[in-house]
Amino acid sequence: MTLSKDQIAFVTDVLSGLGPVSVRRMFGGAALYFEGTIFAIVMADGALRLKGAGDMRAAFEAAGWQGWTYTGKSGKSSTMPYWTMPDALMDDPDAACAWARRALDALRPRA
Repeated sequence: MTLSKDQIAFVTDVLSGLGPVSVRRMFGGAALYFEGTIFAIVMADGALRLKGAGDMRAAFEAAGWQGWTYTGKSGKSSTMPYWTMPDALMDDPDAACAWARRALDALRPRA
């Protein structure tokens, strides 16, 4: 399965409140960047996952978000630093952007 142009357009529309988000296709999905920082990925099924750095992992866990675990061909599982945005947030661009901003802030070096 490959992510469609319509799926990418939907996600970038939901996150348009951040400002210009750039997209790079990868492995059937896409990576989302803001000002050169990768902050999310969109899976081939359209699921949006935000990167959980710093205190965001705890924030995602507390909010009940699902972490992403990848199982390779060998059967070994690896926990990835991405968390699946709940469907309800995809219907609320303001809330989705607020979470994305928090994730971005956690990824940026502190001055």
